[in-house]
Amino acid sequence: MSPPNLLSTVLLFLLSTVVSVGKETPSPTPKCKAIPGTPAWPSAAAWTHLNESTGGRLLQPSPPGAVCHPGQPTYNASECAAVVAAGGGGWATYEFHSADPVSVDWNQWANDTCLPGEAYPCSPRGYPVFVVNASTAAHVQAGLQFARKNNIRVIVKSSGHDYLGRSVAPFSLSIWVHHLKSTPKTHTSFRPSGCNVEINSTAVTVAAGTQMEELYSFLDKLNQTTIGGGGKTVSLGGYLTGGGHGLLSPTHGLAADNVLEMEVVTPTGKIVIANECTNTDLFFAMRGGGGSTFGILTSTTLLTFPTPHLTSTITALYTPNLSSPNLFPMLAYILSQLPSLSDAGVSGYASFFTNMTSPLSSDPTPLAGIGLSLVLQDSPPSSLSNLLNPILEHINTTYPEEFAVVQIPADYDSFYGWYQVNYDQSSAGRDMVVGSRLLGREHVVDTSKVAEALREMALGGSGSGIMHVVAGRGVREAVPRGEGGDAVCPAWRRAYVHIANSVSWEPLNATARTEAMSRLNKSLRGVRELAPDMGAYMNEANPEEPNWQTQFWGSNYNKLLRIKRSIDPEDVLWCNPCVGNERWKENEDGQLCRV
Repeated sequence: MSPPNLLSTVLLFLLSTVVSVGKETPSPTPKCKAIPGTPAWPSAAAWTHLNESTGGRLLQPSPPGAVCHPGQPTYNASECAAVVAAGGGGWATYEFHSADPVSVDWNQWANDTCLPGEAYPCSPRGYPVFVVNASTAAHVQAGLQFARKNNIRVIVKSSGHDYLGRSVAPFSLSIWVHHLKSTPKTHTSFRPSGCNVEINSTAVTVAAGTQMEELYSFLDKLNQTTIGGGGKTVSLGGYLTGGGHGLLSPTHGLAADNVLEMEVVTPTGKIVIANECTNTDLFFAMRGGGGSTFGILTSTTLLTFPTPHLTSTITALYTPNLSSPNLFPMLAYILSQLPSLSDAGVSGYASFFTNMTSPLSSDPTPLAGIGLSLVLQDSPPSSLSNLLNPILEHINTTYPEEFAVVQIPADYDSFYGWYQVNYDQSSAGRDMVVGSRLLGREHVVDTSKVAEALREMALGGSGSGIMHVVAGRGVREAVPRGEGGDAVCPAWRRAYVHIANSVSWEPLNATARTEAMSRLNKSLRGVRELAPDMGAYMNEANPEEPNWQTQFWGSNYNKLLRIKRSIDPEDVLWCNPCVGNERWKENEDGQLCRV
């Protein structure tokens, strides 16, 4: 995709001096980040210089939903029809938001600004003012240096697939790294820059804007794979900096555990290499310490390994009795068995539901139950069946004839073959947040308590949840490069299951949003009580998680805070909830100011 046309000086002047809001914007104080329409905002000449210094990569995009609003300059009825269409690259798809300079997957993070539909209000208020469409590290560098010099809030967007909303903000300059892509470079062994050690493992060096589908496809042609996410449009930058779990993590660890080296643009605008020998604090922090905090990742080198053959089964247990008193005890029993399955090499996902139309037939009868999508690596089909059959027999014996069972077995020659069928096919374009908890073996033994926690989680949330079997031995025994390992929450090293749920609400309804967030917090109470000594996976977590510093990073937080203060003393990079953000707060008008 080629960059849009250069901005004219006249347009830049207009956009740098006018604020598209319905009321006067307050002038910033020296304690606040600069905002448009005030003397602190950069001049037209300054923006023109930034545009020229990046080779014309400075954008001032319209809100993506503006094509549906007759009062907006970009109104276009035919384009609007494509935007609101179900599927085909429209608003409900991750691909739509990934390809747009400012759009993000979940509406509320842009303050429900300019949703596609004439019934909604439309202004650019929730979006960045300007965007650097970065395709090189030098473009990222220029954007960060400009933001730092001019005291502008700066954010980072790649795909916009961020449950915490860190990739969009008002009154900001966005560094859009979606086009930071190049042909990956493979290695039969790898020597990190400045190190005297040769790592005798296969590896791949890849640009940070690369998405999972692109990386998996490239590696599959070499009969290789790596740890990655389940969504096609998830890109490496935010995924790796958050830790990153995947289907093969129970064998090979988290994605952050597999990083050998990173190229990073620091908050002061320096392009540096970080590995176990060079910039070691930065290397530690960038692997699990969170995105948009310590620097902007531009490329990375990851361990790869031979792609496994996968024996798979989709197993559904369900009942039409939505009020069955045995539903949650059954779910609790399955959860209690997942650590043992993980120890035996099984990984995958288990989605539980309390009111869902069957996806397996045209019967509209609502059902309650669980669907397990599980795999076993490099094993005959009978091995997975032998592990699951005792669990199914126990359920059938304990609850005779109550839960119907459907099993669909499959074999895949490679991880990528499995992924092409089983990638995340959920929808975007909603007001939605998630919550989660990491659980160890000891936390799921008391099935009566587990049943109550699952009841609270499902019924207090959206009526469903998902158990990710993505931790266990591989994560527990991982040895990340460098002294001190990496920054992922230490609870991951004791976890077997990452359990999550979600809530959603109608847009532009503050009361509904408040009620939904209250329900989410209450729905997580039971799993927090099951595992008070654990934490939550920050990339898929409640944005209002209590005591988030400890829940996301545990004992690593103080070290990360020290690194943040050293690397970014001016808080050029700020997000919420992120390491070291305590010195700033976004006020009601969206301006970022010191506390």
